[in-house]
Amino acid sequence: MTLFLVRRIMQGAVTIFVMSVIVFVGVYAIGNPVEILINPDATPDIKQQAIEKLGLDKPILEQYGTFVWQALQGDLGNSFIYDEPALKLILEAMPATLELAISSMILAMIIGIPLGMIAGYWPNSTASNIIMTGSIFGFSLPTFWVGLMLILLFSVTMGWLPSGGRGDTVDVLGVPVSFLTWDGLTHLFLPALNLALFKISLVIRLVRAGMKETMSQDYIKYARAKGLPVRRVVFVHAFRNTLIPLVTVLGLEMGSVIAFAVVTETVFSWPGMGKLIIDSINLLDRPVIVAYLMLTVLMFVVINLIVDITYSAIDPRVRLSEMDE
Repeated sequence: MTLFLVRRIMQGAVTIFVMSVIVFVGVYAIGNPVEILINPDATPDIKQQAIEKLGLDKPILEQYGTFVWQALQGDLGNSFIYDEPALKLILEAMPATLELAISSMILAMIIGIPLGMIAGYWPNSTASNIIMTGSIFGFSLPTFWVGLMLILLFSVTMGWLPSGGRGDTVDVLGVPVSFLTWDGLTHLFLPALNLALFKISLVIRLVRAGMKETMSQDYIKYARAKGLPVRRVVFVHAFRNTLIPLVTVLGLEMGSVIAFAVVTETVFSWPGMGKLIIDSINLLDRPVIVAYLMLTVLMFVVINLIVDITYSAIDPRVRLSEMDE
């Protein structure tokens, strides 16, 4: 197990290094933030002073070296716009994004797992056909369009739920959360549902495929022949074997939900990292963009590591195959 963990950590470190090069070069090679930050009528001397102050006059390799050295000390640079540490701005917006992402994954499991089990247990039924047809819409419909339709239906037409913002929050260990207040919950529901739609369809198909395959296995037939209750056969014997692919995929999807919550946060004016990065891109606030992308990469690596550990705990053959390589 130790060798397995060391190998995974080394792979993660290499991934972070490679992505830091790609992110830094990609972001710093596009556009000139001075053109946005400085008055167009400013003299060349003033523009040059701004360039030197921001460190943009140095070669890109030197800028990258400075970035890496400061990053190792926990400093990802200061925002060009807010003149505050980029990491601080992102960490202030992170709780809102994490709350939205976790809520959407919980919704995906609450809705997707039962529907997937129904579709897998009765694969040729009318209910299964309706569920699988609905999952196609979840995969196909654009997130921004669905968000607008949810706002139009539940906020504008029916007036049941607010159309944007985060609502009232309460501090838990110094972190503001909105799901503990009724106003916050009403603000959270629509963006969480919008972000969860694709994942609901994914969970439905994963669980259905797992259930359909498992229900045809000999040990399930044996359990039925012994006269075990249907509930025990389905939930204890069959569903347990669908957990391995479900845990793996949902763990990886958690990273993508955090990274790609940008559209949902923009549509619903949710004050998270996605809205911050969109504003930063529009203003070419390079330190914030780089810090956001690097934190996203780090989250992907950490989540992957946790998934690998969980996967290996569920199925020890994963560890053994790694050691044999």
